[in-house]
Amino acid sequence: MTNKDWIKELVTIMARLRGEDGCPWDRKQTHDSLKRYLVEETAELLDAIDEQDDAAIQDELGDVLLNLLFHAQIASEEHRFDIQDVARNTCEKLIRRHPHVFGDTTIHTAEGVVAQWEQIKQVERQSKTDRTEPAQSAIHGVPRHLPALHRAAKVLNKAARVGFEWPTVEGVMDKIHEELAEVQQAIQSQDHKAVAEEIGDLLFAVTNLSRFLDHVPEQALHATVQRFEQRFKHMEQQLLAQGRLPQQCDLDELMTQWIQAKRQYP
Repeated sequence: MTNKDWIKELVTIMARLRGEDGCPWDRKQTHDSLKRYLVEETAELLDAIDEQDDAAIQDELGDVLLNLLFHAQIASEEHRFDIQDVARNTCEKLIRRHPHVFGDTTIHTAEGVVAQWEQIKQVERQSKTDRTEPAQSAIHGVPRHLPALHRAAKVLNKAARVGFEWPTVEGVMDKIHEELAEVQQAIQSQDHKAVAEEIGDLLFAVTNLSRFLDHVPEQALHATVQRFEQRFKHMEQQLLAQGRLPQQCDLDELMTQWIQAKRQYP
């Protein structure tokens, strides 16, 4: 049993679940219906990684793998492609995009690898596009389903690679102040739609500051949310020890408790 090919076994199980005598739930699934499960399982994997729980990481990786095989099985049933095609395509892509490993190119830094990777991707895109058509945008290829902060950072990074970038952090900060002023103006005008648009612009500008300073905005906000949760729960516990709930306190009392919670969870 130790030499068993468990990947092959998993593919076989997936095919049986989708077969005529398989599971009714599995058989009715489509690419569209499965999208939310892939998002959920990926999020659970990220939680397990944050918690450094090897057993959970292994379990969640399995759930993500199952989702990938599910999509490949559906495509295979429709004679479009199968998991072998997916694996072959990935192998070819990795070899093609790592000429410094599999070819005669020499690169010694991670930054150089990233630059080469983007150049190769650009060539690949151009080869897929008819020469009579306009060239693809420099910011092409950012998935629409990414979380907004993550998507914004990727778009900004792509734009920066072709020179659309502030030369110093001062320019980035000035943009934030400009967008904040526009939010305040929109609030004063009581224009609900304008307020939403200006808040979006402000969030975009702050995302750019995080990216410009080599921070991942999605991770930065996650860390802030986690600190907020810790502090708020601590505040609730302190009030509960006094026989009170947050909704029974005025704002001054809550802020006093909040300051104490911040000291506990800096």
